[in-house]
Amino acid sequence: MTVLTESVLRDVTLRDGLQLTGKVLPVDRKVEVVRRLLALGVPALEIGSMARPDLVPPMANTMDLIAALTPEELQRCWVWVATPRHIEKAAAAGVRNFQYCFSVSDAHNKANIGRSTEDSVAVMPDAVRLANEAGGQIQLCLATSFSCPFDGPVDPERVLAIANDPRTEGATDIVVADTLGQADPARVTALISAVRDRTPQRRIVFHGHDTWGMGVANTLAALRAGATMVDGSLGGLGGCPFAPGASGNTSTEDILFATRPAWFTPTTLSAMVNLSEALLADLGEPNRSRTAEGARSKAEAFDWVI
Repeated sequence: MTVLTESVLRDVTLRDGLQLTGKVLPVDRKVEVVRRLLALGVPALEIGSMARPDLVPPMANTMDLIAALTPEELQRCWVWVATPRHIEKAAAAGVRNFQYCFSVSDAHNKANIGRSTEDSVAVMPDAVRLANEAGGQIQLCLATSFSCPFDGPVDPERVLAIANDPRTEGATDIVVADTLGQADPARVTALISAVRDRTPQRRIVFHGHDTWGMGVANTLAALRAGATMVDGSLGGLGGCPFAPGASGNTSTEDILFATRPAWFTPTTLSAMVNLSEALLADLGEPNRSRTAEGARSKAEAFDWVI
């Protein structure tokens, strides 16, 4: 079994988690979430998006959040970008970790970003250059790596072709995203293994959703196949507003309970569940974390019960 404690959990609550809520969380509340998660030991966070506020209203105050954080805090934070111009604006504000995202599927990329996949690939060299000039790092993030809400299953060879395209060189990481949560462990294992063996050596990140109940299983499969960073969201909050059928992300609490990194203790879980419950209550969203549910159970002889 893979030594899962070597993996990095990135919490994406403040970006992917908030996208479908329709509510703009105040900046001071976002700052509180960032600082509490970092203090608990969460290694990395995705804190916002440069998407147009009229299209994704919960991301409207991303720039204000960036301005409220220290350079040291921003070193552990990622921001979603889709164009070179996004990187210019984010870098000027102090961002150094950029997740350059587009969809493997043309239909979803047009719905999500308003351009073809080829158009997104074509300008990636400019995105890489700008990230490097800012002294930062950039991820190649491939949404709909397994399936598209409009076109159905995605050919793995298309994922590998983009990963091997010379125009995507310079990315430090590659993010393989199960945007709809329709993948299963066998498919995840096969694609992550292929990316590991047949594309340039980069850190592999797995971004999963729990739409069909496979979130944790797929995350573990990705880790065993070679991913070393995985995404999760508090309470399983999240989804893509431009992907019908894409519900919550894999729960941060569930991933951590399954992988047990050294910094994650019963005390950490208790604080995280309290944070998650308060945030979800403010948003009027359900808590989809089975670990949070278990932590509130009556099995008091178990150390992880709150």
